[in-house]
Amino acid sequence: MLARVANNLFWMGRYLERTEHIARFINVNYFSSLDAPNEISQSRQFVLKSILYMVNDTVIENDEEVDEKKVLFDVALNPENEFSILSCFKYARENASSARDLISIELYESINQLYYYIKNYNVDLFVNKGLDDFTATITKETASLRGKINETLILDETYAILTLGIHLERANQVIRIINTKYIDAKSSESEISDNFNNSYEWTTLLKCIQSFDMMKRFYKKAPVSADTLAFSVLNPSCPRSIMNCLNTTQKNIKILSDRIDPNSTSYLISKTTCEYKYMSINEIEGNFSDFIEDTITKVTSICESIEKEFFDY
Repeated sequence: MLARVANNLFWMGRYLERTEHIARFINVNYFSSLDAPNEISQSRQFVLKSILYMVNDTVIENDEEVDEKKVLFDVALNPENEFSILSCFKYARENASSARDLISIELYESINQLYYYIKNYNVDLFVNKGLDDFTATITKETASLRGKINETLILDETYAILTLGIHLERANQVIRIINTKYIDAKSSESEISDNFNNSYEWTTLLKCIQSFDMMKRFYKKAPVSADTLAFSVLNPSCPRSIMNCLNTTQKNIKILSDRIDPNSTSYLISKTTCEYKYMSINEIEGNFSDFIEDTITKVTSICESIEKEFFDY
C-alpha cells in the first residue's frame, strides 16, 4: 500500500468520526436545554456558546451575545469553516476517493450519498426548523458507514488503518466533549438546585457520547461527576471511553507493525494505554485541566507518530 493512500484511509476514518460527534453534540446540546432544570442550562446563549467551544475552541464572554442562526450555519453548513459538518464530511469523501481501490463499493456509495445530502441541504430550512432532522440523519448514516466498514471490508491493513483513525479521533472528540461539559457544569454550579456534582450537564455529556443508558445500568443511579468521568474515561467496557479507544488502537497497530522498540508507535500506544489502565478517578478530578491538556497531547502525539512511521512520503 502506498503511504499516501494509507494516509488517506487514516484521515477518512478521522473525518467520519469527527462528523458524527459534531452532529450529535449539536443535536443533544441544543435540545437538552428544553429539559434542563435550571435557567443557565436552559439559556439558548449558554447552549450556543457551548457548541462553539466544543467544535472550534471558540470562547465567547458571558455578557456577549451570539446570533443563533449564524452559529448553527457556521458549525453545520458553512463551506468556509474547516470545522463545519459540511467541511469535515467533504474531507472524508475526498480521502475516500483517493483510497477508492481499497474500500468496498457499498462503503464508497454510502459516503457519496451522505455527502450530497449534506451539501444540498437547504440552509434556511436548517437554521429555522431542520436542525433535528439534519443532525439525526447524519448520526444515523455515519453509524451505518461504520457498519459497512466492519461488515464489507477485509480485516487487513486497510481496516486497521481506518479503525486507527476512527478510534483516535473518537478519543479526541470525547475528551473535547468532556472538557466542554465540565466547564458548563462549573458555570452552572452556583444555582442551589443544580450543584456541580449532580449537574444536569453530566446527563448531557453522556447522551452526547451515547452512553447515558449504559452508565445508569452500570452504576444503577443517576449520573454524578465522578461516575460520569470514570465511565467515559477509564471504563474499558464503554465503547466510547478513552480507555476503550486506546485498547482498540493498541490492538490494530499490531496489524501494521510488530516493532516494540522505544521509538515505535506501538511502544508509545502501549505506554499510554498502561498509564490510563492504572489511573484513578481521583487523579483526574484532582487536576482536571492538566488531565485534559495531557490527554489531548498524548492522542496528538500518537497520531503524529503514526503519520511519521507509516505515512511519511
